[in-house]
Amino acid sequence: MAALRVLQPSVRALLGTWPGCPAPRSFASSAAFEYIITAKKGKNSNVGLVQLNRPKALNALCDGLMEELNQALQAFEEDPAVGAIVLTGGEKAFAAGADIKEMQNLTFQDCYSSKFLSHWDRLTWVKKPVIAAVNGYALGGGCELAMMCDIIYAGEKAQFGQPEILIGTIPGAGGTQRLTRAVGKSLAMEMVLTGDRISAQDAKQAGLVSKVLPVETLVEEAVKCAEKIASNSKIVTAMAKESVNAAFEMTLTEGIKLEKKLFYSTFATEDRKEGMSAFVEKRKANFKDQ
Repeated sequence: MAALRVLQPSVRALLGTWPGCPAPRSFASSAAFEYIITAKKGKNSNVGLVQLNRPKALNALCDGLMEELNQALQAFEEDPAVGAIVLTGGEKAFAAGADIKEMQNLTFQDCYSSKFLSHWDRLTWVKKPVIAAVNGYALGGGCELAMMCDIIYAGEKAQFGQPEILIGTIPGAGGTQRLTRAVGKSLAMEMVLTGDRISAQDAKQAGLVSKVLPVETLVEEAVKCAEKIASNSKIVTAMAKESVNAAFEMTLTEGIKLEKKLFYSTFATEDRKEGMSAFVEKRKANFKDQ
């Protein structure tokens, strides 16, 4: 939620087609945005790339940035050509956290009545897989934003932390919950209670990230992973993502029941038929996302 500098977001950052939200912008070019850069990547332009772009503020997650991020995510979600999304920042910072100056005068009533930060988790509503490519600082809200993604790749110099305790508060956008599920109680408790950061290497060892890569090739490798994901059936990929995420919400018995239902559901798709036929016929599958 908080780290060094990030402006207060507001409820107008909700995604367009969700209740009470404005329609998303079209972004044929990134000129439509002030705080982010968007593009399609990959040989088949099937990967959506969103780069946080407030370098002077270490990509502070201000209201305008969060609004633009949510709109860009929704646009890629609705684009049938895009099968996966990469979210990244700059080499110095993925995102450094929340702007203390914007938060310091808020009262309990302000936070509670406005559901402060409740719109930050719109990223978790996206059905398409999202890969975080993290270079530099991922602190406070930046760490929480990365943990909302499905896969985290880290540059060799990346640092992760939840330093809210140092300014008299606690994480408020999922930090205590997602971090604990990712790295276990002991390390999460140490990070949250001391505000200490961990390196990319320690984050990988703890299970927070899946790969540590050179700074200069990080985004390229994340795009390659996204391309591989995007080459599969989008509808079946969404089912797979839903099933894995359920493991954090359900008991083992409930999770296995859901997995079975989703597994059975793939047999109602044309892509399941095509995939198995292609395997038997020793050819590459031609998925239609149906």
